[in-house]
Amino acid sequence: MAIVKKLFVWSLGLAGVATLLLLGGVLFNGTVSAMTSAHAKPKLDPTQQRADRLIVEGRKVFRSDTFGDEAVWGGVLGLNKAIEGAKFGGVGAGISPKQALAVGLKVDATAIPKKVAAAIKAGKVNLDDPAVTLTLLKLNAVVGVKGFFARDGSLSSVGITCAVCHSTVDDSFAPGIGKRLDGWPNQDLNVGAIVASAPNLKPLEDSLHADEATVKKVLLSWGPGKFDAELDLDGKAFRPDGKPAATRIPSAFGKDGQNLHTWEGGWGTVTYWNAFVANLEMHGTGNFYDPRLDNKTKYPLAAAARFGHTHPYVGQGVLPVPDQASGQPDRVTEALRSLDLYQRSLPVPTPPKGSFDPAAAARGKIVFNGQGTCASCHMGSIGTEPGYNAHTPAEICTDAFQADRGPDGTYVTAPLQALFTRSKRGFYHDGRFATLLDVVNHYDSCFDLGLSVQQKSDLVQYLKSR
Repeated sequence: MAIVKKLFVWSLGLAGVATLLLLGGVLFNGTVSAMTSAHAKPKLDPTQQRADRLIVEGRKVFRSDTFGDEAVWGGVLGLNKAIEGAKFGGVGAGISPKQALAVGLKVDATAIPKKVAAAIKAGKVNLDDPAVTLTLLKLNAVVGVKGFFARDGSLSSVGITCAVCHSTVDDSFAPGIGKRLDGWPNQDLNVGAIVASAPNLKPLEDSLHADEATVKKVLLSWGPGKFDAELDLDGKAFRPDGKPAATRIPSAFGKDGQNLHTWEGGWGTVTYWNAFVANLEMHGTGNFYDPRLDNKTKYPLAAAARFGHTHPYVGQGVLPVPDQASGQPDRVTEALRSLDLYQRSLPVPTPPKGSFDPAAAARGKIVFNGQGTCASCHMGSIGTEPGYNAHTPAEICTDAFQADRGPDGTYVTAPLQALFTRSKRGFYHDGRFATLLDVVNHYDSCFDLGLSVQQKSDLVQYLKSR
């Protein structure tokens, strides 16, 4: 009995140990499982993944996609020939880096190899030599301009991207050379002068029904930081007062939350304007539809060219059935989604330190939201009205010339963020007001606000601080 009792106790002990081991295993496995779960890489949010991907794609489109417009800028107008010059198979003297910088083209310093950058700093690179321009194009260093090179090294064509007008650089390397600033308007870019340098202006002469001298006069009237997006629609090259009809190149940042985009009301949102510009101004190959451009009275040139029914296939005004002979793809439509998201994601730049008086700006904010009534249109952080953000010329005491070039005869309420990035060529759509004080005085008179000299000064400081 003693032996049996010992065996019984021993077996109970083993069972207890087994039970403890079993429980311990369960608890251990549970603990490991919990620890593994706690330290496991979180599952990526598909919405965030998609947004990240689109922004990366959008940056690439914004900076590098020509939408196939090299077929026009190089293939038709022959700008590549003017750039390389007769010495390299083109025409004329060629375009040197100094000349390119003089018309407002910018150079991305991060695309220049360190040895080349050092040579430029040491003065060992001849910036008067068109060959250097060709090298910069090969390095993809000219912001918004893309060179296409043949096997023999010659510049076979050249195209432009969104960045040529809506990016600049921080001048950290030298004036006109530095890191990219996407979304900032290129206030130095002389689009008219660049186009006027093209060897073949015959297409423009035909579309505008004018001779070469007149076309060049119009193009050269624009000046730096301005462009006329409606010229090829209505043919109105000058305002009634005789001044150029070109408007200021707008910023591309700060458009998130905004409805109508650009200066004239009625055109559409950011993505509408991107499609408009990519197809009708950059002359990329894509589809664009807007029957409002069929109005022969308002848009005679656009109606004649069927701009409102643009597609990359043969046969205007019909559904886009691919033509086997041309085989042109739509280079624009699929890029619009990512381009729109990237543009709306661009951060609004912060005013430089010392560029405004903080105490005066604080007082000016009170004027902005109060007696100045500015906030009644420039609402919240988006800086414009939610919904339909446009006004008739009479509402803002302004002439109707530019408004009437748009579909509904109004002016869009432009956001006021980061005015320091677009104050070099004056204010308003055409730069008619040289200073912010001139703008304040205009609205003080228009709305009979009765602002004091101090209030006006404080309001200017607040506008500089936004």
